[in-house]
Amino acid sequence: MKTEDLRAMTPDQLADSLLNLKKEQFNLRFQAATGQVEKTHRAGEIRKDIARIKTVLRSRQATA
Repeated sequence: MKTEDLRAMTPDQLADSLLNLKKEQFNLRFQAATGQVEKTHRAGEIRKDIARIKTVLRSRQATA
């Protein structure tokens, strides 16, 4: 996800994306624990996307 795309989204859309990413992160963590994970690089991507979304949400809160 690019930061430009995130800034174009509404706060509700960002919250939904954040929730979906957290669910995916949980599922990947569970798969890693059982040894079934196929895309090991995806965990890092998800973590960074979550941080990007939180940063955009926080910057909007600070300006409001």
